[in-house]
Amino acid sequence: MNTYRNKIFWKTFILVCATLIGGISLYYTNVLARNMATEEHKRMQIWAEATQQMAISENENEISFCLEIIRNNTTIPVILTDDENSIVQTRNLPESKANDSIYCRKRIEEMKSKHSPIVIYLPNNHMNFIYYDDSTVLKQLANFPFIQMSIIAIFLLVAYLAFSSSRRAEQNKVWIGMSKETAHQLGTPISSLMAWIEILKQDESNASYVAEMQKDIDRLQMIADRFSKIGSLPTLQPCNLSEAINTAVGYMRTRVSSNITLDVKDNTSHDVMVKLNTSLFNWVIENMIKNAIDAMEGKGCITIKLNETVKFAEILITDTGKGLAKNQFNAIFDPGYTTKERGWGLGLSLAQRIVKNYHRGKIMVQSSEIGVGTTFKILLPKE
Repeated sequence: MNTYRNKIFWKTFILVCATLIGGISLYYTNVLARNMATEEHKRMQIWAEATQQMAISENENEISFCLEIIRNNTTIPVILTDDENSIVQTRNLPESKANDSIYCRKRIEEMKSKHSPIVIYLPNNHMNFIYYDDSTVLKQLANFPFIQMSIIAIFLLVAYLAFSSSRRAEQNKVWIGMSKETAHQLGTPISSLMAWIEILKQDESNASYVAEMQKDIDRLQMIADRFSKIGSLPTLQPCNLSEAINTAVGYMRTRVSSNITLDVKDNTSHDVMVKLNTSLFNWVIENMIKNAIDAMEGKGCITIKLNETVKFAEILITDTGKGLAKNQFNAIFDPGYTTKERGWGLGLSLAQRIVKNYHRGKIMVQSSEIGVGTTFKILLPKE
């Protein structure tokens, strides 16, 4: 519980910190952008006054001073026009475009959409107009919040993936540890039972009982073998999928109620070969059948169909159970998720891990209808 609370705390802490950093940074950047925009507008007003003063002054010192003010503008793009809309002067435009009238006219329209032109009143009732744009630095500063938001989003995504990966790693450790320990714990009683069977075999009157006990011990050994493979890389061998399915279903037929019908349909015209670990694959089919039996409450029909596509062998497992709501399609594969009053909710999660992690396949709910039944789909890559 403490570990869970710590994870929640750190997730919340990182989210709050990222939000605060992003909010403060965005606010400060916007303030800087507004201040710089105001400062550039003032500079253009001074530029306009200097231009006006040059037109009316005859003092060489004043003219030189005004020229110095104009020359000091090295960042803000400016176009000066007269009252007949002819271009008088340009500043800080690309050298290759400064004399291009079409380009300058287009830039004037762009500048007008951002800033109202500054009017310069000249002698003899003439006027000039200053059109200007934001400097490159101001444009970059205006776009900086979007870059910040992208960085924050990437940071949060990386943090989320890190936590998710950590959680999955811990879940895998629990699965592997539980499986290995179960296999180890089963080993001792199985060995003991095998010894007792050897003793019982000496009395021929116990032959029928010994045979049945041997079946159960073989079953226990198979279960222990399955658990021991969890967490290890199993050996996959080319197998005829139809035969593998029939073997698994045949085993279950002798162990289910007579109220359950198990039907296998092979819709392929030839042998479909896939790489399988038969012990683990049988476990998948058994878990799927057991899940279907629980959904049908011990009475109904389970149909297993084998189809194929170009790349995959397709197994469809259909039951006549109570069905699933759409919001359960993914949740039922989560460890611990169950709709039963009793049970651990591990069967479908285990089946998914075996199909996905060990056989490079996929398992999913293909369709379901409440009160009608559910169809699961398993895809396995063909040989």
